Amino acid sequence: MAVPSAHEFHWQSLARLPNGRVYHTLTEVGGQMYMLGGCDASGRPCPNLEVYSPEGDRWISLPSMPTARAGAAVAALGKQILVVGGVGEDQGPLKMVEIYNTEEGKWRKRSSLREALMGVSITMKDGRALAVGGMGADLLSRNILQQYDFRKDVWALLPPMPTPRYDANAHLLDNKLYVAGGRQCKRPVKALEMYDTDSRSWTTLPMLSCKCSYAGAIWDAAGRLCLLGGLRQGGGHQSSKFTRNVSVFDTHRGVWLKSDETVALKTKRADFVAAVLRDRMVVAGGLGHEPSALDTVEAFHPQKKKWERLPPMAFPRCTASSIVIRDRLLVVGGVNQVPSPAHEILYVKEEEYL
Repeated sequence: MAVPSAHEFHWQSLARLPNGRVYHTLTEVGGQMYMLGGCDASGRPCPNLEVYSPEGDRWISLPSMPTARAGAAVAALGKQILVVGGVGEDQGPLKMVEIYNTEEGKWRKRSSLREALMGVSITMKDGRALAVGGMGADLLSRNILQQYDFRKDVWALLPPMPTPRYDANAHLLDNKLYVAGGRQCKRPVKALEMYDTDSRSWTTLPMLSCKCSYAGAIWDAAGRLCLLGGLRQGGGHQSSKFTRNVSVFDTHRGVWLKSDETVALKTKRADFVAAVLRDRMVVAGGLGHEPSALDTVEAFHPQKKKWERLPPMAFPRCTASSIVIRDRLLVVGGVNQVPSPAHEILYVKEEEYL
């Protein structure tokens, strides 16, 4: 499939959310997009579960979660959606675990975490969920690795990570779980570590080159970790700065590429949407050195080795949730001064999506 040119990308505005939402979680089951929880304009976590229906361009409300939560870790297995931790109505972390069966339309409470956690990172392997790190009620980061067995409804502790953290980027490649970045309290973490599911052991890899918060993280088709942009925190009298940095870790060679082998973003930004769409890395929106959220979008062309401008989003925002389904990037909610109800789709086709 040929890499699409910049002019082939199109944005389309879809049905807006009933209310502005942020810190909600998106997942896919059977080609459909489900949206779980999040915070409303008053900052309260909500129990809402909705599914987007392209037929009729509308959101359909489904049975609410038993527990209102924002920033939950979510994983899908078959027709089931697993919801783990997050932030509850008291603004503290949660230990409750729940499963929604999309065929039955019912929620079930499952075995809770050993302790309440927010900022857990979750991936799926062989019908089991791997839950990495998190932050406890004491505001300290955890180094735990937990495995959930859907069939037995049991949580098991696996060997802990070398570095405690929450909100890390976790990605499974073959039998290896890579965990990059994250935070301890408000401080960004530079650690990159790999867990081998066969040997059940951790390996410490070369650290991230930039100690940035709110960077974009993308895993490309070659199995490389690409860290994009972010906010470099100032120290002493230095002010914090948005960056255009692009750092690439080659998992095959176990090294970070040299700076002359990477191409910086066009726009300094952080807290933006980052995804791979039709073999092109795409970044959209976020915050930069502007008084309000960005609407600008750019995509990397692997053959030309440069970032190119794409059409802007209709609704500028940061902290948006996004998901790629069937070669389409859906961007839902986020913040532009207040939580946004915006819902847009980026695609590479001449005809309308709906």
